[in-house]
Amino acid sequence: MMAKTLLDVDQDLLAEATAALGTATDTDTVNTALRLVVGQSRARRERALAELQAIADEGGFDFEGLSKLDQ
Repeated sequence: MMAKTLLDVDQDLLAEATAALGTATDTDTVNTALRLVVGQSRARRERALAELQAIADEGGFDFEGLSKLDQ
């Protein structure tokens, strides 16, 4: 889904991002930058979840102790 949005953008930063990303238009630059940021965020969350799962698999959480707290 695409929508037109009026934004105040730092032109120097936009020019630097355009050069860094090799994009041709402001729209391409913004969309590419957004995709990169969202992708990095998703990757961080996936790594964190995998680390938590590994800790749980190794017995790192005391689930019995937690359930005793609920009683």
